[in-house]
Amino acid sequence: MATIKDVAALAGISYTTVSHVVNKTRPVSEEVRLKVEAAIQRLDYVPSAVARSLKAKTTATIGLLVPNSLNPYFAELARGIEDYCERNGYCVILCNSDDNPDKQRSYLRVLLEKRIDGLIVASAGGDVGLAQGLKGVRTPMVIVDRGLDGVDADLVRIDHEYGAYLATRHLLELGHRDIAFIGGPADTSVAQMRLAGYCRALKEAGIELPVERMLESDFTSTGGYRAAAKLLEQQPPSAIFAANDMIGIGVLRAAAERNVRVPSELSVIGFDDIQMSRYVYPALTTVGQSILQLGEMAAEVLLRRIATPGLVTDQRIVTPSIVLRESTAPLSGAFAQYR
Repeated sequence: MATIKDVAALAGISYTTVSHVVNKTRPVSEEVRLKVEAAIQRLDYVPSAVARSLKAKTTATIGLLVPNSLNPYFAELARGIEDYCERNGYCVILCNSDDNPDKQRSYLRVLLEKRIDGLIVASAGGDVGLAQGLKGVRTPMVIVDRGLDGVDADLVRIDHEYGAYLATRHLLELGHRDIAFIGGPADTSVAQMRLAGYCRALKEAGIELPVERMLESDFTSTGGYRAAAKLLEQQPPSAIFAANDMIGIGVLRAAAERNVRVPSELSVIGFDDIQMSRYVYPALTTVGQSILQLGEMAAEVLLRRIATPGLVTDQRIVTPSIVLRESTAPLSGAFAQYR
């Protein structure tokens, strides 16, 4: 890879003069400028971003750490962040940790070494080691979707507990009483908050919490499919609240394979409102807020933090709403009063 010294040697002028041409820090003659540009083109020279950042004290880059880029939720979130940053002159470096705490910490170190201007972390929510690593970070930072204990940073997330409460209330208002819940990993804060919202709605309705109807999965369609297969084996519930849309899609598949009609025999509601949920059959009723807008909000908060580091810590809790589609319906059938 060519260096600025190689450009200077080929052009036959000093290193300092080449630097002035590249960085536009001092006027030079037209003849000298053309010599430098010709040498740059011939050598395919690219100025060092690190060297420029040391001088300018900015790289115009944002680091984004996500736990699973295959999950459409995080893909849409990343797109919203990238779009907002691009419109405001920033590039985004995306790092996918595959829900691996070691990879999370490794990528965090790499991003900080690249002297990024800011960091957005979409955490898996259960990694104490990552929280410890983020405590000492002085780079402007925003945590998205899942708070991390002990980390003093701006936070942007959905109100998970209230969203789950709304989802369960929706099923209750349709006449369902036997409502199962398929959650995410029990050690994650998101799964805990969504379970809490489900329990609150049932308690308010005077329904005893059905422990045997509360299953754990891993926020994937495969996990949702396996959990739903267990629920549908004997005495299936009349409704299932899936703790995210990917789980809900797995539930729809399990029901279809067993000839359980949705929504006439089984109502299913998800959470997050990923774009894919509109195009499955039947289209998935869900709870959420525009994920793209959530990403843009996170980027907006971060860029404001970069511009004004002394601002008070900002926590934005976005209120979700029911997105009514085709997978939920009023309880019906001869034995409806018993379910």
